[in-house]
Amino acid sequence: MTTMQIGILVFVFVSTVALTYGLFQLAGGNAATDRMKRMLGAPSAGQAPSESLLDRVSRTIRPLGKLSMPEAGFEGSALRRRFLHAGIRSASAPAAFFGAKTVLAIGLPMLTFVALTLFMPGSASGNSLLFWLLVAAAIGYYLPNVVLSRLVFIRQREIFENFPDALDLMTVCMEAGLGTEAALNRVADDMVHKSEVLSDEMRLVNLELRAGAPRERALRNLAIRTGVEEVDGFVSMIIQAERFGTSIAQSLRVHADMLRTRRRQKAEETAAKIALKLLFPLIFFIFPSLMLVLMGPAMIQIYRVLLPTMAGTN
Repeated sequence: MTTMQIGILVFVFVSTVALTYGLFQLAGGNAATDRMKRMLGAPSAGQAPSESLLDRVSRTIRPLGKLSMPEAGFEGSALRRRFLHAGIRSASAPAAFFGAKTVLAIGLPMLTFVALTLFMPGSASGNSLLFWLLVAAAIGYYLPNVVLSRLVFIRQREIFENFPDALDLMTVCMEAGLGTEAALNRVADDMVHKSEVLSDEMRLVNLELRAGAPRERALRNLAIRTGVEEVDGFVSMIIQAERFGTSIAQSLRVHADMLRTRRRQKAEETAAKIALKLLFPLIFFIFPSLMLVLMGPAMIQIYRVLLPTMAGTN
């Protein structure tokens, strides 16, 4: 091990200790003391009264986040909509996101270098070392994007699966004589037990309407926040029904029936893909094991009996 490698190992060790100490300081002391202070109404040590963990993390890594944050800004960008689709509305989310990208892009290559130096000394040199460091840096830089995409997918799937039921409930409420705002409020209260995400989105629509926003704008904001095609179609249907004076309850009933059909087709499509997804595990894992169990004893008998008999006959 050369002097440069020893120096890098010492630097990594010191950085790890400093990071651990920083996280410990970020945690803010004894949990029991903090809980007692919150019960008494006082803020915890080193923590603002309304400051969340995400705010504290983003404040800590904000200088690192500026290294990867785009110069064009975050407001109004496509990434801002991705955060809305994932249900992340905190103002500290961009700093935490880009800071995590910077920390992982720098930290993973360092950990990779340490692992290669300690466990595979022969490969920790030359082009192979550079290749693995670049792979680790790419994984660390794009890992927050993968996590964000997964959060968006889970949230949008939940909204898509529960939205037809919300429309059925809204249809019943409007046929019973409630207005659009009252029906949305009732659906938001009743859907909280089945889908908290969809209930929160409808509550936000009600809050915007109470604040004086036009109904069309509040519904458009609902479509933008969710990013679900079915919600966008619902918003367009409501706006057109109000403009042309048609029955909103009748339109909701037709639209809910169409969404239930689409949900059933989506489930059938997913079920039809199971055979193709099971093909490769069957070929490469299950069939070889099955053939080994079935043909193994026969091959052993052939090796013990038939081959010596044939050799003696010859």
